[in-house]
Amino acid sequence: MENDIRQSAAGPSNHDDDSRKTSNELVAMDIAETPRVRTKFGMVAILVALYLSLFIVALDQTIVATAIPTITSQLHSSSGYFWVGGAYLLADAAAGPIWAKCSDIWGRKPALLSAVTIFAGASILAALSSSMRMLIAARALQGTAGGGLIQLVYITVSDLFSMRRRSLILGFVEVVWGLAGGAGPLIGGALTQLVSWRWCFWVNVPVCGLALILLTFFLDVHNPRTRFQDGIKAIDWLGTLTMLGVTLMLLLGLDFGGSIFPWSSPKVICLIIFGALMIGVFLFSEKKLAKYPLIPLEMFKNPANIAACAVCFCHGMVFIASVYYLPLYFQSAKQKSPLHSGILILPLTITEGSMGIVAGLAIHATGRYREIVWIGIFMLTMGTGVYINFGTNTPVAEIIGIEIIAGIGSGLLFEAPLIAVQNTVHQNQCASATATIGFVRSISTAVSVVLGGVIFQNSMNAKLPLLRSLGVGESIIDVLVDGKAAANVEVIATIQDVQLANAVKDAFSSSIRNMWIVYTCIAGVGLIAGIFIKQAHLSREHTETRTGIDEMKERPW
Repeated sequence: MENDIRQSAAGPSNHDDDSRKTSNELVAMDIAETPRVRTKFGMVAILVALYLSLFIVALDQTIVATAIPTITSQLHSSSGYFWVGGAYLLADAAAGPIWAKCSDIWGRKPALLSAVTIFAGASILAALSSSMRMLIAARALQGTAGGGLIQLVYITVSDLFSMRRRSLILGFVEVVWGLAGGAGPLIGGALTQLVSWRWCFWVNVPVCGLALILLTFFLDVHNPRTRFQDGIKAIDWLGTLTMLGVTLMLLLGLDFGGSIFPWSSPKVICLIIFGALMIGVFLFSEKKLAKYPLIPLEMFKNPANIAACAVCFCHGMVFIASVYYLPLYFQSAKQKSPLHSGILILPLTITEGSMGIVAGLAIHATGRYREIVWIGIFMLTMGTGVYINFGTNTPVAEIIGIEIIAGIGSGLLFEAPLIAVQNTVHQNQCASATATIGFVRSISTAVSVVLGGVIFQNSMNAKLPLLRSLGVGESIIDVLVDGKAAANVEVIATIQDVQLANAVKDAFSSSIRNMWIVYTCIAGVGLIAGIFIKQAHLSREHTETRTGIDEMKERPW
């Protein structure tokens, strides 16, 4: 880190002609253009602020996983089970590239401060929610800010450090991501059981406050001083609207199908068809119409970048499913409390965080990232495949062992695909490349939660005739039908007949097993895609990243 601090203080790399200036020329430069001088303490403060920002975003992706049954019960809305998490992930996916582009236009610091402030305000609204609609709206606002924070943390780290050094710093980012995402179910379960589910959101406020203070006083990066009206004109508005259309229509169509409306319903068909058509409109807009596109399609001319994005998509689909749906398995098939289910998922998340730093250290030491991807996607596929065997009688020791295998694979894949893509673009294009990878991962996690919910709901509906034939009462059937099963796992404990209770638990575990079959296939696609990732030299040189509309005009691909 010391070398990068010196390099950052010394300015852009000697490999850039613009950086070859005499000391007199440097003195004559405008103060906004002079390279930043950062002390060790200042750099540590910046990293702490960035890590805190990422921590609360990652925490909120999973903190509700163990709290949702209680939330839906207290707010009297079983239909909100999947959308308390899904609204957050959906908004996260749609907003990320928009925040990244805004940071290119107005600078990183204003974007970061705005995202942290909005996230804190949305958390307060979520904590004060008096209805499911209010909570889902607050969660969507949280996700909008969270999507920006995720992208901006990675982008800022990439701005501050060379390719080789950033692999180490991003390794610590992945530790924060893994631990926060994994601790989410545990913290959520503990707060829900011991205090109130509302504290799942109140806990964000002081963390946001501390991050805001540190960023305000210590983050010193290039400030383009872009005028507001000029920045508004530079935003890719058509791309923004079509991106929102794609994510909203496709995911709503998938979520409604087979649960709220039949798959043959005109509503479901129209949502899916028009969502798919909107993809074409978005691609046309980015290619032909946008002056400063949200996602530069030129990046995909490199087949290795397509492979890295495919690995990232498959990884996002599988890792969020484990964190989100294993607690459902523990609370239904294994009849564990929210707190206990949070504890049982710790082996997975601790392993993910540990392997994140291992991956960072390995890439920093060797400069190799391709082999990290290969090992990671293989272990993830293998671990997820064994999840298929989980049933009501699976020993806890066996579950923990398989979680560790999947956690090793997942932890190795957070960073390496990003480094692979960043290594193919100019430093001033790192923000766009990072936002693209972030969007791929965000949309995959949003799709994953919705897809898993669809598979589970439809599988449970298919099990209900068997449960009726076994003698399960209609009062029990009524709270399990039409997508309500996930929100009513407590009903199993009310069944007096042991055989009937076991039959209901078997129905839950069998429905969850169908999800793991699909996720294993998705991981297998990532395994194939990983073969096509190419290895290239990782530079130790650091070049200051400059933001603003003028810089965007000159960025080469």
